[in-house]
Amino acid sequence: MQLRVVVSTLALSSAVVFVLGMVLQTQITNRLLENKERAAIQQVDRQNLPVLEQQLTAVDPNADEVGEQLEAALNRLTTTAAEQTESDSVAGTYEPVLVDGHAIAEDGAPPSAGPVDSVPESLRRLVEQDQFAIQIETVNDGGSRVTMLVIGSPAGTATRPLQAYFLFPLESERRTLQVVQSTLLVGGLVLLVLLGAITNLVTRQVVRPVRQAAQTAERLAAGNLDERMRVIGEDDMARLADSFNEMADSLKQQIQQLEEFGQLQRRFTSDVSHELRTPLTTVRMAADVLHASRDDLPDGLERSAELLVDELDRFESLLGDLLEISRLDAGVADLSTESLDVPDLVRRVMESLLPIAQTGGVELRGHFPAEEVSILADARRVERIVRNLVANAIDHAEGRPVDITFGQNERAVAVTVRDYGVGLRPGEAELVFTRFWRADPSRDRQTGGTGLGLSIAAEDARLHGGWLDAWGEPGQGSCFRLTLPRDSGERVEVSPLPLPSARSIAAPEALLAVPAEPSENDSVPPDEEQDRSGRGSAWFSETDEQEER
Repeated sequence: MQLRVVVSTLALSSAVVFVLGMVLQTQITNRLLENKERAAIQQVDRQNLPVLEQQLTAVDPNADEVGEQLEAALNRLTTTAAEQTESDSVAGTYEPVLVDGHAIAEDGAPPSAGPVDSVPESLRRLVEQDQFAIQIETVNDGGSRVTMLVIGSPAGTATRPLQAYFLFPLESERRTLQVVQSTLLVGGLVLLVLLGAITNLVTRQVVRPVRQAAQTAERLAAGNLDERMRVIGEDDMARLADSFNEMADSLKQQIQQLEEFGQLQRRFTSDVSHELRTPLTTVRMAADVLHASRDDLPDGLERSAELLVDELDRFESLLGDLLEISRLDAGVADLSTESLDVPDLVRRVMESLLPIAQTGGVELRGHFPAEEVSILADARRVERIVRNLVANAIDHAEGRPVDITFGQNERAVAVTVRDYGVGLRPGEAELVFTRFWRADPSRDRQTGGTGLGLSIAAEDARLHGGWLDAWGEPGQGSCFRLTLPRDSGERVEVSPLPLPSARSIAAPEALLAVPAEPSENDSVPPDEEQDRSGRGSAWFSETDEQEER
């Protein structure tokens, strides 16, 4: 901002100085020329013309030597002008010219005396018509261009009229203008430099508190809530600092209140979850007894016992998730890392969820790599992530297949779970990891989730240094991608597997029949291409080598 203000001020000041310099130069030039013209006219009327007319009375117009007589009169005029004092000659030096316009010399030109070629033709025509004329003309004088003020006047005699011209050089005025121009230029540059320095100094006084406020705000944002601005004086900047400090105090108080409220909320959730375990255990025991003897109960009570057990299972899952969420929010969750074979873990998850998939008519297709894919991670948390993703895909697959694909590079491992069901509407890919969020609350669940599974899965992935993201299109299904570093805690920026795009998805109707052949633009892994060729039709398929074995 300081640089912008200084540049703007200099630009505007330059324009003002330029206009002011042009106006001053024009005024000084006009005033010099007016004074020169007035002094020259006064000198011609009061001094030169009377002397010249007196000398021209002795000129015989009928003599053959009229030009010589004019030269003699001109010399006498020049001698008289040289004898005048500096105070008498107010217009300065000049060169006189005499022309006899009514006689023709042998060379065809009228008799004249003096540098007649320096007199403009337009001025001569006016003087020949008995007019007093003035003109500024640039003429050649000894090979150099000289600007002169030319005054023409009729100089009549007793016998015939003549024309007299007086050439006043403007060299002194030109030198004066050069001095004025250089003075204006140097003065303008000095003025601009001073204006720039003054603007920079004034702007710095204004910008410095703003910069201090920005630095203080950055330190506040970094967590240093005790940072404050210095208050000096009672001006506007001091009031700004006071307001900023009051705002910082208010924010600190509110943040502390929110932290205390968050701690109380987490403690309340943890305490409630723990306290509910004891009565839940008692209710579980009673429900198990009722469920074991449900065949002896009437039909209505038998169904009630089954519903009671199912809801108690969901209640226990909800309590476990709430305890896990409270530990994650409190930052006390830890990782028990070990060497983990990711494909083997996914196989166990698929086998455990196979009865649920068969109930919903969903085919689980695992595209396992031939080589081992091992990482250092917490097996319990990674298994929970994969279980949540696969169970969520079964719930929303609408009876269509679910594909599990693997990818790896030198630094990371990725697993994608792809279904071809209802999909996600625009903007829901960022909301699926929100706690208790559901795309369609009216849908029936196959697994009876608590609404916290994807949120916990995202936190588990973050604890490992990875991430969990989603993609979906309405009617084309959804895809969840888990990316984990090979060594827990390493920084990973690029996932080994890309998320699908709408262009590379087959029609949902074709997924119920024979799997579609991939197009050229599809980014399908080699194992998936082999599996979709028609050879793998089991509940979860493996690579060609595993099928051959």
